[in-house]
Order: sequence, then C-alpha cells, then structure tokens
Amino acid sequence: MSDDAIPVTVLSGSLGAGKTTVLNHVLTADHGLEVAVVVNDMGEVNVDAEHVAQQTDLDGDEEIVELSNGCICCRLRGDMLEEVGRLAERREFEYLLVESSGISEPIPVAQTFTLGFEDADFDPTGTYELDTMVTVVDAFSFWESFDAGGALTSGQLTAEAGRVPEEVLVDQIEFCDVLVLNKCDLVPDDALEEIEAVLERLQPQATLVRTEFGDVDPGEILGTGRFDFATARQSAGWKHELQHDHHHDPLEEHGVTSFVYERDRPFHPERIASLLPHLPDELIRAKGFFWSAGREDVAMGLDKAGTSVRAGPAGEWLATLPEATREQYFAVRPGLEEDWDEEWGDRLTRLVFIGREFDADALIDRLDDCLLTDAELADDWERYPDPFEPQDRRELALSNE
Repeated sequence: MSDDAIPVTVLSGSLGAGKTTVLNHVLTADHGLEVAVVVNDMGEVNVDAEHVAQQTDLDGDEEIVELSNGCICCRLRGDMLEEVGRLAERREFEYLLVESSGISEPIPVAQTFTLGFEDADFDPTGTYELDTMVTVVDAFSFWESFDAGGALTSGQLTAEAGRVPEEVLVDQIEFCDVLVLNKCDLVPDDALEEIEAVLERLQPQATLVRTEFGDVDPGEILGTGRFDFATARQSAGWKHELQHDHHHDPLEEHGVTSFVYERDRPFHPERIASLLPHLPDELIRAKGFFWSAGREDVAMGLDKAGTSVRAGPAGEWLATLPEATREQYFAVRPGLEEDWDEEWGDRLTRLVFIGREFDADALIDRLDDCLLTDAELADDWERYPDPFEPQDRRELALSNE
C-alpha cells in the first residue's frame, strides 16, 4: 500500500448479523486511528447510521456519512464515490470504514474502490486502497436456518432459508478476507465447530474470528493488508461482474422490501411486549428504537434477525441529557431539532421492517393497536409494569420459541 493512500475496510454481512455492532466496537476502541465511516442502509431511514452516531463520542475523530434507500453495490455506487471524494478533499482522517447494507454484494463494492466507476466523477484508485473485505456471519441464524450450513454447501437452499437473501449470503462469505462469526454465545460449541467447518469450506482463504456481541479486536479488520487485488480479480464472480452491468432491485431480485414505522405516541409496554414475539415470519429483519410508556428515561431498542428477538434499553433520549450536550448533538446532526417536541423532546418510535412479501398494512395496524389510547395518554404511566426488565432476560422473554 502506498504511503499516501487511505486504507479501506468494507463490512458486509446479512441483515441482522451484527455489522453495526462490530462497527461501534471498532469506533470506540483505542486503536489510535482517525476513522471516517460510510453507513449504507436499504431503507429510506438509515437507522444504523443514527445508532452509530449515538454510540460514538462526539469529541472523537469519526465522521459518519449516511447512504440510504439503496445499495452501494449498484444504485448508490456513484453517491458513495461522491461522498468519499468529498471526504478525501478534506483529508482529516486516516482510515475509511464502510458498512454495506445487508443485501449488498461485496464484489461490486470492491471493484468500485479498485477500478472506479464510470458513472462517477471521482476516481478513488489514486486516493484509496482497499485493505480488507470483512463479512459478518450471524452464527445463530446460520445454525438455525441452514442446519449448520448443510444447505449452503449442497447448493440446495431450502424454503426455511428464505429469511436471508441466500445468493447474497454465499457471495458475502466466498468473497472476503476475514469472516467474523458473531453471536457465538447463542450457539452450542459443537455446532460452532460445524459452522466453522462449513465456512472454511466455502472460503478457505479467509481468517475466521469468533465474536460475541460484535466485540472484535480492531486489529483483525483494520490495517490487515489481506485484500489481494491480483487474486480477487481471478475469481469467477469478479470476472462476471466486469462482463455484466451490475444492478439489482431488492424487491425484484430477492423479494425483499422494507418500510419505516414512525409514531410520536408511546407504546403500551405490555401490548408491544406481547406483539414482538409474534412478528410475521416473512420478516428478515426489524430494528430501531421505540418509546415505551413509563420508561421516559431510556429509549427502547428492537433487534430482530430470524427468530431471535431482542428488546430493551438501548440508550438515552437526548431530552434526558444536559442542555449543553444536546446542543452538541444538534450541531453535529441539525435534523434532530426538526422533530423536537416541546414536551417530550426527541421521544418517538422509529422502526425499520425488512422482509419478503409480508403484509405491511396489517403489521402497521397491529403496531398502532399497541399505542396508548387517548384515555391512556391521560393515565398514570408509572403504574405500567416494565416487561423489558431484567435486561439479561429480555431475549428469553421475547423469544419466538
């Protein structure tokens, strides 16, 4: 790598694998690097970028760029290059970390940084140098949906695997330098060994790292120098991409669509807790934060991937912070003030649902039924029990099983 080039790590992985959690761990670790971040989300609201911004120290060295409502492997390739070109002009960072969407294909992203993109004005090849391609794999979902990967290796992907875009998952596993096997705490040791055997069969050259809660050593994915352009360009997938214009519509190609549920009225805690274990089977992913009446001190987070559903305290509302700290957030993210309520501040619900051919209208109606009624709004919310405590049991309590 040339001394002047900015190294790049690209994080890929299926919906809900834990890419954003890995990203947050890296950003808050003491690695001595000034990092710029690009976060891509297929939804119209980039919840992942909001979560990264909330978890990152405002006084740190990170700059976060959001790319929403599309994938950086196709529709947003030009937008991504425009943004990384703008970052390069300022050159106030030493490393670029890119989190792609859950259905982004890694090869086109790698080609964008190594070959450029004809529809973009900025040529990244003289400024950036691809350092590491990382794929985050959800060990629990892999074990549960694919019976330790047997369907993947046989090429017979079953209907049960329909919650994950299977072809993309295979591409992500086969084209990477580092495989981060996340959520290992949810899988028995013997099953983990089987999963690792399958992953090594699919991608024998990759370094395999086990993690829990996305807690990865930054040295495993930053500055590794493991990406080999000469080797990558010999892969069948790479050559295919060069010979065919890459474009995919998430709904048409993978049957995946999404919508954002946003309300400024709190949920009744018991009703929303009763609903969450029974979300539609067609949902691949649900994520975001919500307002639970009686817990105005914290924002509740929702994280569903496959049959695993987690819900519970996920951070502070800005309204609970000192005024000086709030002003810092407003300065960094001016859009936050637009949704500010005089009484409740930033308390609201914003959830992204991603799935295959599910009835969005029916789900919206069910969610609306969980909101406080007008009569309940005038009630004493403090008397409502909190079903999301104790925190260490919140996944067990909301399990689909």
